[in-house]
Amino acid sequence: MHKRVLIKFSGEQLSGKFEVGIDPELVGYLAEEVKQAVNAGCQIVMIAGGGNMVRGAEIAKHGIKRVTGDQMGMLSGLINSMAITDIFEAHDIPTRCLSNVFAQQVAESYSYRLAEKHLEKGRVVIIAGGIGRPYFTHDTAAVNLALELDCQAVLKATKVDGVYDKDPNQYPDAQKLDHVSYQQAVEDGAIKVMDKAAMGLAMEQHMPVVVFDAMQPGHILAAANGDPVGTKIQ
Repeated sequence: MHKRVLIKFSGEQLSGKFEVGIDPELVGYLAEEVKQAVNAGCQIVMIAGGGNMVRGAEIAKHGIKRVTGDQMGMLSGLINSMAITDIFEAHDIPTRCLSNVFAQQVAESYSYRLAEKHLEKGRVVIIAGGIGRPYFTHDTAAVNLALELDCQAVLKATKVDGVYDKDPNQYPDAQKLDHVSYQQAVEDGAIKVMDKAAMGLAMEQHMPVVVFDAMQPGHILAAANGDPVGTKIQ
């Protein structure tokens, strides 16, 4: 069992059966899955993207500056994190939301020492607002914060069961890859599980990334335990 891992969820995953917004039933399911890992002794850091509401790079046009668009994306991630915190607490999982965007009315401000304190007390720590700077995605923030908080792995939750040699939605003969090197993940344009800046940082600092399907029961626990699940990039 890893002592500590960071789980990255996309905003699109959290929308579940809805086109936009948050599906509370789906988040409730994820809460029960995360609870298994917590009960097994793993400390959990979480980051949620904001793509179910605003994608900064896409909205940055027609008068909206890129910096403003990215800030809107950070706030979308904060909204998701607030919802996840409440739903996890409703499922009897002690949870704290720390934000890298100044929002003291709705979340504690992130600091390394505060996050460490909450984790050592067995709380799930949700870090909102990415790293608080434009041009850095939630994926890059996930790797950055996993390194800062001494996590053993980044668990990248997706809607597919790993990395394929080509898009499985377009090519029926696509083959799942159990292991991928950092170099391949960075250089191969067909591998789009994380943005290249995030993969480059993971490669530079030797942070393992596990790409897996969180909607399969028991997969979060298995990934936190270090069992073979999904695709491991290392």
